[in-house]
Amino acid sequence: MKYSILFSLLFAFSAVFSQTSPPSEEVEAIKSMCGCYEVDFNFVETFSPNKEYEIHEAYHSKAEAEWVFIEEESEGHISLQHLLIVGPDRVIKHWKQDWIYENTEFFVYDHDFRWTRGTEPKESVTGEWTQKVYQVDDCIRYEASAPWIKKDGVIYWESEVDAPLPRREITKRSDYNVMHRRNRQELTDYGWLHEQDNKKIIRKKDEDQLLVMEKGYNTYTKVEDSKCKAAKKWWKENREYWKLVEAVWQESLKDMDDVQMVDKVDGEKRYEKLFTLQYEYDAKKPEETKKKIKDVLDLYFVESSSSNTQKLDSGKEGNF
Repeated sequence: MKYSILFSLLFAFSAVFSQTSPPSEEVEAIKSMCGCYEVDFNFVETFSPNKEYEIHEAYHSKAEAEWVFIEEESEGHISLQHLLIVGPDRVIKHWKQDWIYENTEFFVYDHDFRWTRGTEPKESVTGEWTQKVYQVDDCIRYEASAPWIKKDGVIYWESEVDAPLPRREITKRSDYNVMHRRNRQELTDYGWLHEQDNKKIIRKKDEDQLLVMEKGYNTYTKVEDSKCKAAKKWWKENREYWKLVEAVWQESLKDMDDVQMVDKVDGEKRYEKLFTLQYEYDAKKPEETKKKIKDVLDLYFVESSSSNTQKLDSGKEGNF
């Protein structure tokens, strides 16, 4: 009920009129996902059209805490960074979600760690927010556009999009190559809910075959900010390095229309190399660090056989 008054006038108005600037109430909805949370990840396979398919064991994971905070904000753009606390003073850089209002440019996932740049006409995204999700090393993952909705007192954002396999399965399975996700992020009394209805798909050149369906139910329960003290300290110490990583990614991808990467080079994943560079970072030598980061990324890009454009992969994903 605490959000109802805030959103009532907004959704009645925005259903009829397009906006050039994002409605303030929608901005606040996105920002309300910030805070310190207990996180609980749950996934279970539900149905397969193949009678011989054996349903896999349900997945469950918890963490001591996750800190979600605004890393950047400008007109029509909000970047939320996630940091996972997995033990006393042990912090892992987790996923990032960028929210962009009425965005028209996307990286569309195909399959086997390949994305293609695409555009949408302005009128098709009027009043919508694009959520761009990034992996732990700031590599692109999936991007989708949809409006924020208020219905029957519930406030949520819901989309459908193709994506790579999540971390919880990418190192264990090779029987499918696309996860078609229905993502629903809903504001709740306890914090927020990331609910998923996923399809695990075998994608070949001319067809998609459904392997199995999956339900995801990930809860973010707000706790005292003091429980995320370690994450705040960690980001203060490591932010400069990761902003350089983000900048190099942007520079590398800006002219690419078709993107693909290999998963490993000499048995080592990309995120492992970038995490190692973090400990070698010298704040007095940012340009030298950027070159090292670029050298790492270049190792994993695959050159297109049909053009001189290069391409990109998934690496380590996340529980989400």
